[in-house]
Amino acid sequence: MCGIIGYVGSRGGLQVGVEALRRMEYRGYDSAGVAIADGTGNLIIERKAGELANLEAAIAVRGSGEFQGSTVIGHTRWATHGSPSDRNAHPHLDETGKIAVVHNGIIENFAALREELLAAGVELKSETDTEVTAHLVSRAYFSCPETAGNFVESVLSVVRGLVGAFTLVFTHADHPDTVVAARRSTPLVVGVGEGETFIASDVAAFIEHTRNAVELDQDTAVVARTDGFEVLNFDGTPSVARPFVIDWDLEAAEKGGFPYFMLKEIAEQPRAVSDTLRGHFIDGRVVLDEQRLAEQDLREVDKVFVVACGSAYHSGLLAKYAIEHWTRLPVEVELASEFRYRDSVLDSSTLVLAISQSGETADTLEAVRHAKAQKARVLAVCNTNGSQIPREADAVLYTHAGPEIGVASTKAFLAQVTANYLVGLALAQARGTKSPGDIAREFADLEAVPELISRLLESVESVRELAQRYSESSTILFLGRHVGYPVALEGALKLKELAYMHAEGFAAGELKHGPIALVEEDLPIIVMVPSPKTHPILHSKILSNIREVQARGARTIVIASEGDETVAPFADHLIEIPSTSGLLQPLLSTIPLQIFAAEVAQARGYNVDKPRNLAKSVTVE
Repeated sequence: MCGIIGYVGSRGGLQVGVEALRRMEYRGYDSAGVAIADGTGNLIIERKAGELANLEAAIAVRGSGEFQGSTVIGHTRWATHGSPSDRNAHPHLDETGKIAVVHNGIIENFAALREELLAAGVELKSETDTEVTAHLVSRAYFSCPETAGNFVESVLSVVRGLVGAFTLVFTHADHPDTVVAARRSTPLVVGVGEGETFIASDVAAFIEHTRNAVELDQDTAVVARTDGFEVLNFDGTPSVARPFVIDWDLEAAEKGGFPYFMLKEIAEQPRAVSDTLRGHFIDGRVVLDEQRLAEQDLREVDKVFVVACGSAYHSGLLAKYAIEHWTRLPVEVELASEFRYRDSVLDSSTLVLAISQSGETADTLEAVRHAKAQKARVLAVCNTNGSQIPREADAVLYTHAGPEIGVASTKAFLAQVTANYLVGLALAQARGTKSPGDIAREFADLEAVPELISRLLESVESVRELAQRYSESSTILFLGRHVGYPVALEGALKLKELAYMHAEGFAAGELKHGPIALVEEDLPIIVMVPSPKTHPILHSKILSNIREVQARGARTIVIASEGDETVAPFADHLIEIPSTSGLLQPLLSTIPLQIFAAEVAQARGYNVDKPRNLAKSVTVE
């Protein structure tokens, strides 16, 4: 949700902090701020509502020379408690001005804590749940005999009493060589450099300086100093820290000459799919080498649940088609936010496939915990090493899409679809429902997809022209059948996210059961047409659906396989994609919809990488 940085070292704290926030601004851009311990008993703070540029402008007015000191905490916000404003921006201070805090997550018992502080005469200056923690640590440090004068123990005593999901990072003017952070169910990673330590929500914050990182367990705190760090449980006992090496570099997090990150990430999709497949087919067998489930575990599965949110949910809908087709196992796909609020029938023979790009999506994390409580096995599909969902799952399959900065998912979505298909093939292999030869052919078809994506990306100029033409439309509908239906949902979501336009995706066969009432003269309708070679019956039926909407004056934008001559007479605009097998077509048909949404947003004057009210990962329910 929010982006957090903490740094102790010899570099200039202001530069480290602002650069880190720039790399994490996709996590939230309602406000930003920094607090620097200057080494002389003072904290220098600046914070501003709006994007990071507003903070930088305020710092420039004051002059960077005022921000001396090498210890910094910083924050870029996605608002939950309190409107986006200067006074609600982080960092927040205690009454003495000695202690500052930044926070990601929600403190669920903050109302009671707030009342307790108000009753004690504390003046609260913001509407946030965050500010109460600064005052509580201050009270522990200055007034409580058991923790007086002990910065670390004061923080630990406070976080033990908090309810909710949170990452908190504190700095203290009288301890300028120390930053203390604590986490529960929200992301926090440690970067380890030479004579410097970083604490951040995302490794992108410090990848410029070090690739050596450490992941933390639940309910742990990290005490960062120039000479290293220690990791503690909330009770103060030592905790385990697991080191890992970041496998991408700074260049991967930069725009690379593209005007915005989303366009760069669309262009990176051939590599994202290829890297997700790499190393997963050895000696004629699908190998899920990063998972921790034996083949016998997969053989015993008698039902699959897929849980996810947003675009990941749409990738899960595609997983259902593939897994049921290849394995004959029943598959249910559930919005993670709904999954644990009904009586799902799970047991030890159920495989729950939990899909999350960030690995920190709160609803999906809670769905994982619910599934495990029901004794189900959980396999996570994730793009972020060391994040919470893979750590709590029984197994993990990483997508290797690299960093995705644009808030609207593109390459992460295609990598998820690819990984889901790998899971389907692994299940088919374990259960014997597909022969080794069939599995080898399916995998070979997958391996051919990156080249097809590259070819498609070279011929999308017509999509950009269509986006300009229809950018002023008030509504756009999307239709699809079979695997085209989840693609229609994803296309509509992208347009809503980026262009703030009313867009709906429908199963084409449902059109006549109500949605056709929306069709009127010149209404743009984008239609996913299956290949007549792989799905001849579906193909003929969706042509009928196209006729239905054209008879009512709609303008049809048809996405169809190259060589499908029968569809051309029914398309006002035809977008051709390379021909592939039916199940793999979404890996291609999704791409014109991504480009269409981005170009419409551009034409309407919106920020493609930072759509309003959204953040890259949703770490609160």
